[in-house]
Amino acid sequence: MSALTLTLPAAPSRTAFGKIVHNEARIALRRPAGLVGGIVPIMLLIVFGELPSFKTPQPSFGGYSPFDVYVPILVVFSLAMFALMALPVPLASYRELGVLRRLSTTPVPPSWVLAAQGLVQVCITLTTMLIVVVAGITFFGAPLPKSIVGLILSIGLGVAGVFPLGLLFAAVAPSAGGANVIGRVAFFPLMFLAGLWLPRALMPPPLLFMSNYSPLGAAVNAIQASFLQGFPSVTPLLVLAGYSVVFSFLAQRFFRWE
Repeated sequence: MSALTLTLPAAPSRTAFGKIVHNEARIALRRPAGLVGGIVPIMLLIVFGELPSFKTPQPSFGGYSPFDVYVPILVVFSLAMFALMALPVPLASYRELGVLRRLSTTPVPPSWVLAAQGLVQVCITLTTMLIVVVAGITFFGAPLPKSIVGLILSIGLGVAGVFPLGLLFAAVAPSAGGANVIGRVAFFPLMFLAGLWLPRALMPPPLLFMSNYSPLGAAVNAIQASFLQGFPSVTPLLVLAGYSVVFSFLAQRFFRWE
């Protein structure tokens, strides 16, 4: 009698995940949202850096210039562009087109695609943030961070607190177009609270309170403190950590694979 051999599909390897990350990176770099997210904050940095009025210290900013105040805001601007607009759209598109459902029939877990897309967007975001910080200091005279450890921690918690919000948008959006709309609608009020149009130093107390406890406002608060004062206070760090837990839970709770 001949033995009947059952051949099972091989378990996915790290090499397979690396290929997924590579493919997602190529796709992400071709998307308009990724290009805009990387170029716009750098363009704003150049514009603000070339304005003489932005280089003059002002008492309302604690003796710092508007440019010194805006560098941390542009760092958070980069984070918001990628987390709220560049990340949700492809993930919602994969679900809408049935990509995630088809992957569930293969040895490759669909969650690997989400992890790869998130990893790619985080890497691009951190690269853009680094360019904004280095260019601001090197070419336009922004001050060196008073606390490097505080800056790294603030950026890390900012990424951890805001990217899950993008995942939540991808989870609840009915389509890629819906994710795009939700991201854009959320971006502008959150960036307003972050101080893009009215710097936090000029906000009236009720608005400043809202800014302190909004995800992007807390990120700016912590990053500005790291640049201009020293290690940030515990409040914005706890706010960002709290948003990370809450948004991660909600994204996992509401995400649909098909």
